[in-house]
Amino acid sequence: MRILHTSDWHIGRTFHGHATLAALRVVLEALTGQVREHDVDVVVLAGDVFDSATPAADCYTLLSDTLRALSEAGAEIVVTSGNHDSAARLGFQSALLRDGIHVVTDPAGVGTPITVTDADGPVHFYGIPYLEPALLRHLWPGVRTQAQVLAHAMELVRADLTERGGRSVAIAHCFAAGVAPTPHLERDIQQGGLDVVPLATFDGPDYVALGHIHGRQRLSERVRYAGAPLHYSFGEGDKPRGSWLVELDAAGRVEARWLDLPVPRRLVTLTAPLEELLTDPRHAAHADDWVCARYTDALPQRDPLRRLQTRFPHCAAVEHVPAGGREEAPRTYADRVRHARTDREVVEAFLQHVRAGEGASQAEAALLDEVLGDRVRAEALA
Repeated sequence: MRILHTSDWHIGRTFHGHATLAALRVVLEALTGQVREHDVDVVVLAGDVFDSATPAADCYTLLSDTLRALSEAGAEIVVTSGNHDSAARLGFQSALLRDGIHVVTDPAGVGTPITVTDADGPVHFYGIPYLEPALLRHLWPGVRTQAQVLAHAMELVRADLTERGGRSVAIAHCFAAGVAPTPHLERDIQQGGLDVVPLATFDGPDYVALGHIHGRQRLSERVRYAGAPLHYSFGEGDKPRGSWLVELDAAGRVEARWLDLPVPRRLVTLTAPLEELLTDPRHAAHADDWVCARYTDALPQRDPLRRLQTRFPHCAAVEHVPAGGREEAPRTYADRVRHARTDREVVEAFLQHVRAGEGASQAEAALLDEVLGDRVRAEALA
C-alpha cells in the first residue's frame, strides 16, 4: 500500500501579515499531483488543518477543493485534528463528505480504525485527534499531561490491533521525544513544544505519521514528521517542503522516501548595513523573494521597511542588529538613570539604552547643550 503522509497545512495562516491562501493552493495542487503520479492509496493529514479555531469561509473552500481533488486522484483520505483546529468545526461536516474521506476529531473513537484494503489485505489507520488533557479527565480518569493521554490512546490502539491483527498506521499530533531542537516549533505552545511524548509510546503500529513540527524529521524508520507544506517563518526557510511517500509491504515493512513540494516564493535573510542592502548589486537576485533584512548600522535608521520595499517588494521583516556591540554588561534604563547626576546625563542614558550603547552624536550633543543650557538659564531667571 502507498501512503502519502502530510501535516500542518495551517490553512488561513498569514506570513508577517501577508495572506498565504493563494500560495498554499498552489502547493496543495502539487501535492494532489504527487498522489496521481505515484498511485497513492491513502493520504494521511496529521493535524493542524486550519491555523485557527474559527477559520474564514475561503479556508473551508480551499480544504473542500483539496479533499475533493485528492479523492478524484484515487486516494482515500484520513484527516485528524491538531492543536490549532476546532475539533467541532472540523468534524461537523465529516458526515457530509463523500465516501473515502474520513475526518477524525472525537477522542471517544480512539482505538477504532479506518480500514483500507489492498491486494495484500487490510491496513488499519488509527487516527488520534489532538488530545487536551484537561478536557479528557472525565473520559480517561487520571490523565494530566500530553504524554499520559497519548500513552492511554496508544494502549487503546494496541488492544484493538491485538484483536484485529494485520498491518497498521497510527496518526497523531504531538511533540515526540527525539525531535531535533529548533526555535520555530510552534508559536502558541509551552516551552517551544507540547509536553514531550516518549518515542516508545508509539510502539506497535507499522508506521506512525506525526504532525506538529514544521520541518521534516525522521525519529526512526517507522516514526516520522512530514512538516508543513509551506514556509510560515524565516526560521523555516532552509527546511525543505514536501511529504513522505510510504510503501507498506505485505509483511508491514516500511520504505519511505521524500517527495519535494514547490516553494512559491523563497525566503532569505540578508544582513548588512542599510545602504548596502539598498544598493549592493549582489542582493539583486532576491528582488522576488520574501526578505528578512537585518541591518547592522550603529544607530536605528529612519523608515527602513518602506525604503527596503522599494528594492525588495516582498520585504516582510526588518531587524536592527548593530555590528559589534558593547563589551560591557547590559544595563537597564532604570540603572542608567539611577547613576545619572544631571539632565544631560539622563538624556545620554536614554540614548544609550535605545541605541544599543550608542550615545549622542557630535551634532546631537551640541543641540542638547544648547537646549538644556537655555532651560537652566531660564530657571535661574525665574
